[in-house]
Amino acid sequence: MGKCLIIGCGGVASVAIHKCCQNPDVFEEIMIASRTKSKCDALAEKLGGGKTKIHTAQVDADHVDALVALIQGFQPDVVLNLALPYQDLSIMEACLATKTHYVDTANYEPPETAKFEYRWQWAYQERFRQAGICALLGSGFDPGVTGVFSAYAQKHHFDSIEYIDILDANGGDHGYPFATNFNPEINIREVTAKGSYWENGHWVETEPMEIKREFDFKGIGKRDMYLLHHEELESLAQNIHGVKRIRFFMTFGQSYLTHLKCLENVGMTSITPINYEGKQIIPLQFLKAVLPDPASLGPRTTGKTNIGCIFQGIKDGKPKTYYLYNICDHQACYQEVGSQAISYTTGVPAMIGAMLVMNGTWNKPGVWNVEQFDPDPFMDALGKWGLPWMEDHNPVLVD
Repeated sequence: MGKCLIIGCGGVASVAIHKCCQNPDVFEEIMIASRTKSKCDALAEKLGGGKTKIHTAQVDADHVDALVALIQGFQPDVVLNLALPYQDLSIMEACLATKTHYVDTANYEPPETAKFEYRWQWAYQERFRQAGICALLGSGFDPGVTGVFSAYAQKHHFDSIEYIDILDANGGDHGYPFATNFNPEINIREVTAKGSYWENGHWVETEPMEIKREFDFKGIGKRDMYLLHHEELESLAQNIHGVKRIRFFMTFGQSYLTHLKCLENVGMTSITPINYEGKQIIPLQFLKAVLPDPASLGPRTTGKTNIGCIFQGIKDGKPKTYYLYNICDHQACYQEVGSQAISYTTGVPAMIGAMLVMNGTWNKPGVWNVEQFDPDPFMDALGKWGLPWMEDHNPVLVD
């Protein structure tokens, strides 16, 4: 059907690329582009020989001119951005300059501030509309599938949704004293930031890890989970009309929290540059360099993830509750694509989003979040491509 340029070659990109190659009727050609071309070449060699034709290139995604030249040379139908969130705007600018559709999994975050929100990308709405191209934001799992779950619940199960709790549990064990399951820099910035949730039309801010709940996750068991700020809260608050409260919880083990607090106390999670032997370095970026690469965790990670949404609302004048979730097995993911489940649950929806934009199912000019489209095609694709969803019509609620 067409061509896709994939920018980035980390753990999530590896899964998305595997899935593109499993879907050659849509992805006839792909180009893998990254700052480190050798990583792209190694993956292309591993996956080459199938129906999908694979190209590779070196690119610094911070530079719009380089991105424009790459896009003009390859002429893709869509750019799938799986690089760092800091690079979202430069890649969007390049897509505007070349009138190429855009898909990403995480919203923009300034390098110098641990703050992520959609306003920078939403500001591109009119420019993308006038250019006649589509930007699909947040096509991962959370954000991504959680937004699709919300749109599906709104379409099929509720007249109005009043409360949404998004629960992200990782019951996996990689055997390291401390490691992160996705980009350490992004993960630690997210976890150490202040928490927040949406309630009655405004944000309620909390201290990091201030609010804790226990929940019994199917396939995992009871886990402590903590309230965080997460980007889909912002878009769902605007797009799920009438919602009164939206919260996001993520599970963390005590060992992870203890190590993280020690690192924070000694300044290793700081994003303020320091002078070291005459060079400016950012402590968190140095910490990222010494921690295990998340892409290397696949062969040693066992256990499962459970990610989903609990909805409370009204149907036919009566109160209703509904829980949509996915359970993913780390070792099953590794056997299929050589990755642990955290990368898998993000990489699969990234491929699906790019597919729906390429085939025109989710394609309209402007900048959109996933819940602004018909959820049914995405929900159908989830099971087909490895992330079957489950339902509970009488779930235990989070207090």
